[in-house]
Amino acid sequence: MPGINLHNKPFDESTLAKLEIFEKYAEAWLPVFCHKPGRTICIFDFFAGTGYDKNNVPGSPIRILKVVKEFLEIIFKNTITVKVYLNEYNAAKYDLLKASWETYLDSNRDLRRVIKYEIFNKDFEEVFKTLLPEINKYPSLVFLDQNGVKFAADEYFQALNKLSETDFLFFISSSYIWRFGEKKEFQKYLPININELKKNPYKFIHQEVVHALKRKLPDGSKLKLYPFSIKKGTHIYGLVFGAKHLLAVDKFLDIVWKKNPINGDANFDIYDDLAPVEKQLSLFPKPLKLNKIERFQLLLEEEIKLAGTITNLELYEFTIDKAHICTHTKDHLVALKNKGKITYDSRFPKINYEAVKKKDVVTIKWVAK
Repeated sequence: MPGINLHNKPFDESTLAKLEIFEKYAEAWLPVFCHKPGRTICIFDFFAGTGYDKNNVPGSPIRILKVVKEFLEIIFKNTITVKVYLNEYNAAKYDLLKASWETYLDSNRDLRRVIKYEIFNKDFEEVFKTLLPEINKYPSLVFLDQNGVKFAADEYFQALNKLSETDFLFFISSSYIWRFGEKKEFQKYLPININELKKNPYKFIHQEVVHALKRKLPDGSKLKLYPFSIKKGTHIYGLVFGAKHLLAVDKFLDIVWKKNPINGDANFDIYDDLAPVEKQLSLFPKPLKLNKIERFQLLLEEEIKLAGTITNLELYEFTIDKAHICTHTKDHLVALKNKGKITYDSRFPKINYEAVKKKDVVTIKWVAK
């Protein structure tokens, strides 16, 4: 399947959605590693493009520079080294990328003092193998804005699964799998049962692809994967976020729930939560449809009720596993306490990463009859 020349025209809404999520996550990720003096951190952009679109809107490489610039003060203070590795296979785009990168650095001299960088003009398979030891050596953020599904192949996906301090975001053309998933060229990258995948509606295709990736993880893997579906016309694409650290997942979920407060996992109303409710004149009306947050609240209640006694640390992990943010749990716990359904031995339920980090345990009990 031929590649699409994305950067000789303006970025569309779906492209901007993934770029904005990447930039926001880079902003959340970078300062975490800047508090230990002398540290080296790395950012990898394997499908970098030209740096800007036709209308001079920044692509991922320039957004990386802007994020680093934002934290120059703490980077200088703690003598942090930021290594950036860019790759663009298309020769014409590679030349434009180098020019836009160097121009930005020339206009921001302080960035040159903290950034070490290499810009490659190689095939992805080659440069990934070359840079994998570097990814393994330092805390790293990896962005793979591919046009297709190739990165889902085990040789790349399982390689990142083995790393301990690497967070990654990769784009995957999930609708291609719906259309062509039975073909050999797709099965060699993502060998999944297409008939099983198609049992759910098409709009959930990206979620189903991520479920398939999760099934490929070996037993005992700590890697957590989360989808963000992106709709463009009739096509469904998406980002896959992967990380092993709870704080990383916490930060990503906070970003995507701000991106779409309705569901936190798509740039559209994937669950029809905003669809108008039909008026029901029947003597036996159907139960009102719950939105995603309300469905989670019911699951949360059941989790506490079944346990009888549970801790805030356990509910924090429950929240993360269900791809929700801490405020969804905290707010509902407060509501349950006000209704007399639960008690907890603290003024606040403390559903947050800081409590996990400090082992600040709050015991929560179900007391409703």
